[in-house]
Amino acid sequence: MQETGDLTTRASLVQPRSRKLSVRRQCALLAVNRSRIYYKPRPEKPENLKMMQLMDHHLLEHPTEGVLSVVHLLRDRGYPVGPKRVRRLFRLLGHQTIYRRRNLTKMGQKVFIKPYLLRGLDISRPNQVWSTDITYIPMRRGFMYLTAIIDVYSRKIVGWGISNSLAARWCLEVLQEAIAEHGAPEIINSDQGVQYTCAGWTQYLEKNRINISMDGKGRATDNIWIERFWKSLKYNHVYLNPAEDGNELVEGVDRYINYYNQKIHSTTKQKPNDRYQQKTKLVSLKNNLETNTLINLAS
Repeated sequence: MQETGDLTTRASLVQPRSRKLSVRRQCALLAVNRSRIYYKPRPEKPENLKMMQLMDHHLLEHPTEGVLSVVHLLRDRGYPVGPKRVRRLFRLLGHQTIYRRRNLTKMGQKVFIKPYLLRGLDISRPNQVWSTDITYIPMRRGFMYLTAIIDVYSRKIVGWGISNSLAARWCLEVLQEAIAEHGAPEIINSDQGVQYTCAGWTQYLEKNRINISMDGKGRATDNIWIERFWKSLKYNHVYLNPAEDGNELVEGVDRYINYYNQKIHSTTKQKPNDRYQQKTKLVSLKNNLETNTLINLAS
């Protein structure tokens, strides 16, 4: 590829909303890592940003609470809001899939909603189950969204991405990059958000023979592993270090995820990276031994 300028100049040529070329393809043509594409934070009225930050703190601890509970919370803090305004803020926060709604078609096409497969499942190896979700990230001026994928056995974050929209294609690209780096999981679990109940997401997983598991409606605890990671990330980094721009946000999240993957996890008592790699090597060794045994028996 001919030199088209420095990294910043090349990155500025990427058009996230292009219908002709995906962000992944544009980045490949421009020789830019996709994680280097910094979107501008989404602007919002200052009062709404303050309410969203209050809501984010509250919903992080009480993820199943709905619109009316939050209306009372905000009114108690001096904000004269009604359900309509709070519903809009829920959507901006990416929490529209958690609270109960009458019109289920807004959650995505019901035909793509799948059952929850993890209840009672013995999760004993890496890449057996991945769990994914999207969360709101407050910044000094506006906000953005973070999606992450966690390997449930090891608690390792195997993929993540940042965007200023909740586009389904963005979530799929992050998943594809994680699979390209780590291989495909046997099961991937998510909520029933529109990003995960669209044709593109479900058809890609089915084509690659990945089993789809989805949380029960209103059951945030079904995806507890990624929810706990959000708490860790927000309390230990995001709330303490609100980013000025997309560049600062991506670099900060990257540092924190690297730190998280290399520190001892309170539940497993192991470092996520070590637990993932050690078990992966054991599984690979076992598979090789079984293959050699079959070859010897056949000879």
